[in-house]
Amino acid sequence: MTALLDVSDVTLRYKTSSAVVTATERVSFTVDRSDRFVLLGPSGCGKSTLLKAVGGYMTPSEGKMRISGREITEPGADRMMIFQEFDQLLPWKTVLENVMFPLLMTRRLPRKEAEVRARAYIEKVSLTRVVDSYPHTLSGGMKQRVAIARGMAMEPDILLMDEPFAALDALTRRTCQDELLQLWSETKFTVLFVTHSIAEAIKIGNRILLLSPHPGRVKAEIIDVDQVSSEDGSAARLEKQIHDLLFSSADNEAAAVH
Repeated sequence: MTALLDVSDVTLRYKTSSAVVTATERVSFTVDRSDRFVLLGPSGCGKSTLLKAVGGYMTPSEGKMRISGREITEPGADRMMIFQEFDQLLPWKTVLENVMFPLLMTRRLPRKEAEVRARAYIEKVSLTRVVDSYPHTLSGGMKQRVAIARGMAMEPDILLMDEPFAALDALTRRTCQDELLQLWSETKFTVLFVTHSIAEAIKIGNRILLLSPHPGRVKAEIIDVDQVSSEDGSAARLEKQIHDLLFSSADNEAAAVH
C-alpha cells in the first residue's frame, strides 16, 4: 500500500535575526490513510516546524515531502491545519459561518451545499445548539471543536493538528481527546498530531514518532499503540518506555518499538 504522506530525509532550517537554525535533521516517516500519527518530543525539537512544512508553509532545506505521490510545494485544501490558539476562528462570523468559510473561499462547494456539510460536521462535534453563536461566547474547548469541524468539513486527505488541546484545562482536554477519537471511529480520517505529552500521544495515536531534542532527529517509532490499555497496565509501561527512549543518551535512531 502506498503511503498517503511520505517524508524522506527532511532537514528544515530557518533564519533568525542572528543565525540560521536547524530545526530538524534528516527526518523520515510515512503516514498511511486512517493513521492517527503522532509527532512526540520535547519543546524545540522541530515537531511544529515539521507540521508547517507538511502544510506547505515552508520548504525543506534537504529531502522531500510528498502527499499522494505529489511533492508538497505550497499549501493546499488536501491538508487542513488546526492550532492550539483559540483565536483561530473569525470573531465576526458565527459558528456556522466559520465552518462554511473555507468551503466557500476555496469554491469547494456552492453555498447551499456548504451549509449542509458544515451543519453535518457541527453536529458531529456536538455543537448544534451554538450554531448561530459567535466565538467570544464559546469556551476554549468549544472553540477547538469548531476548529476541528471546520477542518474536517473540507474533507482533506490529512488533518494537521498542532497541540490543539494544550491550552485547555485537564478535564476539558480529556473530553476533547475522547471526542476526537469518537469522531475518528466514525469517519476514519487521517491525522498528523503534534504533542509534547507522552500520555496524550499514547491516548491519541496508533503510531508515535519520537524526536530527539534540538535539532529534531528520529529516535524511534512506536507502532501498534492502540493495542495498549490502561486497565492491564500496558499503557503505563509504554509511557515509561517512551520516557526512557526520549531522555536516554543512547542512539535509538530508526528503531521500531512494538
